[in-house]
Amino acid sequence: MQRKSLGLVALIVVPGILIGLVFSMLLLLAPAKPAAADCGPTVSVFINGDPKFEGYTEEQLKNAATIMGAGKALNLSVKGQMISVMVSLGESGLRVLDYGDGPGPDSRGLFQQRDNGGWGSYADRMDPTISATNFIEALQKVEGWELLEPTLAGNKVQRNADPYHYQKYWPEAVKIVQALSDGKFSLEGSDCAIPGQSGAGDDYPWKNSPTWLQVGTAGSISPFNFYYRECVDFAMWRVNQQMGSAGEPFKFLNGNFRPDGQRLGSALTWKAGWDAKGWATGSTPKVGAVVWYAPGVGGADPTFGHVAVVKEVKDDGSYVEEGYNGNPPPDDHNYYTRTVSSDVPSAFLYLPTQEEK
Repeated sequence: MQRKSLGLVALIVVPGILIGLVFSMLLLLAPAKPAAADCGPTVSVFINGDPKFEGYTEEQLKNAATIMGAGKALNLSVKGQMISVMVSLGESGLRVLDYGDGPGPDSRGLFQQRDNGGWGSYADRMDPTISATNFIEALQKVEGWELLEPTLAGNKVQRNADPYHYQKYWPEAVKIVQALSDGKFSLEGSDCAIPGQSGAGDDYPWKNSPTWLQVGTAGSISPFNFYYRECVDFAMWRVNQQMGSAGEPFKFLNGNFRPDGQRLGSALTWKAGWDAKGWATGSTPKVGAVVWYAPGVGGADPTFGHVAVVKEVKDDGSYVEEGYNGNPPPDDHNYYTRTVSSDVPSAFLYLPTQEEK
């Protein structure tokens, strides 16, 4: 089926900067493999200034602390907290996984809880606090669990095939819980993102700012050095937000994103910008990843392409996309969402917190 672009011709902000504009996409829905975010660079844990251990990401340590907090709220002993962290290490590596495995394709979250009605909704299983609370409540119902070997106690809840699967994770779980229980701790050496707001809706700060169509180039350039309310400006807002830079001075701009000194430019050049920066790209949607459409792909502008952001990944492999300037006039230069098959875009551009599984 032939797709027709509804795009307009883009203007220039400064020499060499082109902005991809209106994008109209044919929605093709087909199954694809869901994926999960992962925080790449590791961090070290310091207790009162003394290094304790390293090799874990900020995401993993925050999830461990969340599990411990859920345990404390339920008066769970320190040993129980260690068992809970051990199980999460064995199931997900202390990550909120949005995919399962062969024996449990519907498994999700920190504890890879199944979609069988016993662990709540999909949202419950993907929520670290709720999923940890549900695991701990199930553990506390196991008669004599504190007298069992830790791996056997965990297996009584998880009911996996190998009751000794968790045994190798016990020493690390003990070390993590002891370290995170030992006073205030800080994380150093991390370039990981602070959890962002993807999925929060239209929180773009300049939603009412004038576009270049309304006032011309003067007064229509954002702090990112793109035009307000363009697809690239919204996507750069999300990138900064998820990387912990939600206010001026922003960390990532059109002019400083690429290490080679070239501008990031229009949607056309965004994948090249990711490649120049050494950030990963792939074919799997992840919440917060930038969606990249090459020119003409999926109805994108035939000259400039289009970028958007993954708002949500659905169980059938499709995803919900959010962005700006993705509809034809008169609804152009506004926020939009739509459900898309993951095989439609040209690529997904990941943040350092993500890698393709």
